[in-house]
Amino acid sequence: MKKNRGGIRIKNCKDRGAWAELRFAVRAMEEGLRPARPWGEPSGYDFLVHHKSTRLFRVQVKSTIYKQHRCYHCTIRTQDRVYKKDSFDFVAAYVIPEDVWYILPERIVRGMSTVGLYPAMAGAKYDEFKEAWYLLRGEQQRETLTIQACAEDYAGKPSGANELGDQLSITQP
Repeated sequence: MKKNRGGIRIKNCKDRGAWAELRFAVRAMEEGLRPARPWGEPSGYDFLVHHKSTRLFRVQVKSTIYKQHRCYHCTIRTQDRVYKKDSFDFVAAYVIPEDVWYILPERIVRGMSTVGLYPAMAGAKYDEFKEAWYLLRGEQQRETLTIQACAEDYAGKPSGANELGDQLSITQP
């Protein structure tokens, strides 16, 4: 994965936030989404996005460059308080130094003022939401099932049967 260091050079946090919002719009379009920017200062979200349907999602874009040990801390509140319930549907949290997006459902971050993100740690708390753009398309996560089978050693076994067993992976819609 190519890391994007452009935002790190932007010292003003408001300017860096505006830059992250532009990055979100570009990435959303690359993911087949249609981002729309509301006029004025809506309460709690930066974009409306949709994908081939009439379903719209409200997205609050946040970004971080602040790293402590292996954790990036991302602020997800307004200047002085947490967001009210149902202010947005998703937070799109951008870890700038790692060039990684987290698409976090509102129910997961409700009432929180910061979230700790570990892009390099497989199985971390929010790992399932890393690059989860499918959520903004209104899709379900696809699961990969693994089926293992062994061919028994018997006289009537089919020709070419694998005595150690065969493995088959199936992706569920």
